[in-house]
Parts: sequence; C-alpha cells; structure tokens
Amino acid sequence: MESSTGVLVIGGGSTGTGIARDLAMRGADVTLVEQGNLTHGTTGRMHGLLHSGGRYAVSDQESAKECIQENRVLRDIASHCVEMTGGLFVQRPEDTDEYFQKKQGCRECDIPAEVLSPEEAREIEPYLAKDIKRAIKVPDGAIDPFRLCVANAVSTENHGGRVETHAPVTDVLIEDGEVVGVEVEHETGQGKREHGKAGQTEKIYADHVVNATGAWAGRIGEMAGVEVEVRPSKGVMVVMNCRQVDTVVNRCQPKGDADIVVPHETTAILGTTDEEVDDPEDYPEEQWEVDRMIDELKQLVPILDEARTIRSFWGVRPLYEPPDTGTSDPTDITRQFFLLDHDDRDDLPGMTSIVGGKFTTYRMMAETISDHVSERLGIDAECRTADVPLPGSKDETVLNDAMDRFGLRSPIARRSKQRLGNRADEVLDVDEANPVICQCEGVTRAEIKDAVSQAGTDLNAVRIRTRASMGNCQGGFCSRAMADVLHPEYEEEIAREAYDELFQERWKGEVHALWGEQLSQAMLNYALHATTLNADSDPARLDQEVDFGAFDAGRPTDAVEGAEGGDSAVATDGGHDGD
Repeated sequence: MESSTGVLVIGGGSTGTGIARDLAMRGADVTLVEQGNLTHGTTGRMHGLLHSGGRYAVSDQESAKECIQENRVLRDIASHCVEMTGGLFVQRPEDTDEYFQKKQGCRECDIPAEVLSPEEAREIEPYLAKDIKRAIKVPDGAIDPFRLCVANAVSTENHGGRVETHAPVTDVLIEDGEVVGVEVEHETGQGKREHGKAGQTEKIYADHVVNATGAWAGRIGEMAGVEVEVRPSKGVMVVMNCRQVDTVVNRCQPKGDADIVVPHETTAILGTTDEEVDDPEDYPEEQWEVDRMIDELKQLVPILDEARTIRSFWGVRPLYEPPDTGTSDPTDITRQFFLLDHDDRDDLPGMTSIVGGKFTTYRMMAETISDHVSERLGIDAECRTADVPLPGSKDETVLNDAMDRFGLRSPIARRSKQRLGNRADEVLDVDEANPVICQCEGVTRAEIKDAVSQAGTDLNAVRIRTRASMGNCQGGFCSRAMADVLHPEYEEEIAREAYDELFQERWKGEVHALWGEQLSQAMLNYALHATTLNADSDPARLDQEVDFGAFDAGRPTDAVEGAEGGDSAVATDGGHDGD
C-alpha cells in the first residue's frame, strides 16, 4: 500500500504532535506516524513539571528564558492541561548560601522570584521540614502531558492532518540521494487501533520528512544513513498515593538526584535520576533508584517517609550534544534544542531532525522547525499556535452549569471539567446512565466511550486520555469495567485481549513498589483478577467448552431442610456445607 503527503512527521510525543499541529494550521498536508501510543516515549514518562525556568537560571540562562516564555503561552492555550501550583526552591542547612544567592538570578531571566522565610514557606507548604533555612518562590506548575499531546493530535486532524499510532517506521525511503518518505508497519491496519485486525505495510511518500523521535532520533538517522548524536539519559519517577504537597518543591542545590516533588492530578511524583544509557528502550530499572527518591526527598518533605508508593516508572531524556563538545556528565549537557538540517549538514535533502529541548518548550521547538519546513516547501503562512487555544482550552466558564445539567457531583464534576475542558458538554450529553467507572480518578462511562471512539480497543490509549486506572488501585477495580465498555461493539475475545494488555501495563509499574499498603493492594488485585474473575484459567480464554450442566440450580428444598437437621448437603459451589 502507498500514499503521499506534504510533510511526514515521525514521533507522537509533545514535539511531534506540536509540529503536526503547527504545519496543519498553516495549510500543509501533514501525516504523523508514531510507533506506539501518543506519548509512548519520553513525553509519557515525565514528572509533569511546567518549568518556570528556575531550574536553569544559574547554569543555562538561555533555556531558562525559553521556559518562562513558553510557561506563559501554555497557561493561555492549554488551560485544561495546566495547574498553576507555584514552585519553591528550598534551601536546607547543608545547602550553600552561594548557590541560593545565584538562584535569585531568576529575575535576570524575567522569572518572577520572591525570597521566603522558613515560616512563610511553611505557610504555603505545611509539610516542609522544620529545619529548612529559606526558599525562593517561582511560577512553576503542573501539566498533563497525555492530555496536551492528544489535544495537539486532535487539532492536527481538525485541520485536515492524519495521525497514525502503532505504526513504527521500518525504513527511510531514499531516491537519487534524497529522502522521499518512509515505510511503516501498521500493527492493526490504518486508523485507530483495534485488537484482532491484521497489520499491513505502507509506504508514505512525502515532500519533507521531520524526525521528531527524541531519544530514538539516532535510529531514524541510521535508517537514512546519517548520524544524529543523541545521548539518552534515564531518570526514575516515583508516584505517591496522594498529593503530599500542593506546590512544586525543588531542592536548591546545583545538581543531584532526587531533588523535586511535583503535585500531579491526584498524586505527587518524585524525581529523578540522570544516568546515561546506550539504548532508550533497553536499560536496567533498579530498586536503589526508587529507594533514593524517598531517602533524599524526605529531607524536604518528611511525611514522604510514611507515605504509600503506588508505582514507579523510568523515562529517557533526548539529550543532544553537538560534536566535539566532550561533556562526560549528562547533567552538564544543555537542555536547549537543536534543528539538524540534513541537507546542509549531511548533503541529504528531504529530512530534518529536531533534538534536545524540554517538554515545556515543545511549542517553541515546533514553531522553529515548522518555519524551517515552510521555507523549504514555499508555504507562506505564519505560526498561530501561540494564540489559538488547543481543543478543550477555550472559555471554561460554561462548564459549571454543564456539570449540573449532566448530573455530575463534586468531586466528579471537578475532575471531569479538568479533563474535558470546554468539550464537557459534547462528551457528557448522553441519553443513558453515566456511572463512574474509575472511582480513584472519577472517570465516567461517557468519558471512557469518548476515548474509545478516538482510540479503538487500545485501553492504554483510553487511559492516557482519561486517567482511568491511574489511581491508587492501579486498575484493580476498574480495568475490567473499562474492558466491558468495549462490548458489544467489539467481540468478547477482543475485549479480553485489551483488558489483559492494560492490566499487564499497570502491573509493570508496580513491581518496584511492593511494600506496605501497596503490597496489600497488589495482593488484593491478584485475588480479584486471578481468582474471583478467574482471569488466568477462564475456560473461555483457554478455548475450552464450558460445561454449564456442572453448575447446579441451587440447593433443593429437601436439601435445605436436611441441612437444618444437621445432614450434609451439596453447596452450589460444588463443595459441602461446613467445608
């Protein structure tokens, strides 16, 4: 199968979806391909910090200025993805006064900064340690990367673009020394993913190819015969059971592991480490990394020592170091982004790569490369992404009445409003009962159905759109109910496969958090799914005939009377009274 497009964007993270949206809004014919779900790579494995730039105000002021500029833009265009929590850089007694003074250089980067006494800092965050020296207040925030990327993808499609997930690139097509497209392998065919459908190969020809694959950029470069010097660096994040803080808390020190706590939705996320790896998909995930998060950050927020950890995950930063720089420590590599024009750089026209950067500056990165591509292709249109709100981020004042109209009570109403933004009316106006499917995150059946309409049978894609199964039980109580929503539109076998895939993905993040209450939760989840639901041995899964005659119709009257008289009687479960 073959097709053609104007611009082919590889990568469905923040940068890739941002580029696709920007170019589609300029009138370009755009196709985006992603090897997994949207946010499959680095974007879906971050701590959710909307940078003020304060973290870079001492070591990388250019990055700091980019961050505060884009911080303000995202608050405006992606309001339903952003929570302006504020941030604190906290100095402990062992942290140097010299660095604290340098951190006040935030003001030089146009970052509002206010020095607080220990008492003032604890008025904002009561659970801060009693022995902190002082703090600097900055406009950090929390942002939902899943919601943001989905909104960019929806905007791309609204402007005529095409978005294909679960379509990994298997080859870069080169003719007469020029990149002319890519070959992809659709896991279940074109369009939204549906378990059970046969896959197919497609050659997509394009006037220009953009490599926006982050830590995977070197692999795409290798397919095209050019070198892209990405240095992947892994970092662990630990998810707590609730928000131990409501403000982003940073350790005020030059660099180090375990120096930030980000309040994110219903949780707090602890981060992180910074270790260079060779392969962005194959690296060790070690228990000591998780332990270090708790051991270090409890010095800032002591209550973390007693808190419940529900999961951990690792992400890989797409750090880029220009040739001949010679940096040995990944923490010293700049967080700026770089546009690599392979025509000028490698004498290979038809492809451009974008590497480095940060999530907060994704839109700026997308604008830069979209300007470059537009110039190459003769597209005469200005960037509008800094001014046009993303889908869901328009005026939210209409939502309060909508919540009453659809019978959603707080906190369900608040959570639905946060997730859907101005799409609440469209999604929740249904002619049937709308129960809550995910109790932990307050996700209703209407929201699940809306996500299924976008994502097909991929319940992990439904998860990133709704947060269903991301709460304390990690899908223990809701994953089966999510799968039930797929039926009867999809066959039972397909719903089972989708359920298994979701539940296994949830389990993968729990294995480094099996102690205390979370170990009890994991044992309960096992009891529910492996025994009560018989998920491992259900005859329907094993292609076995079910002998319904083996099930009796209940205890007959004479057996009940006999039991009352002390005689043994067969129970409906095949056992015996008293066993």
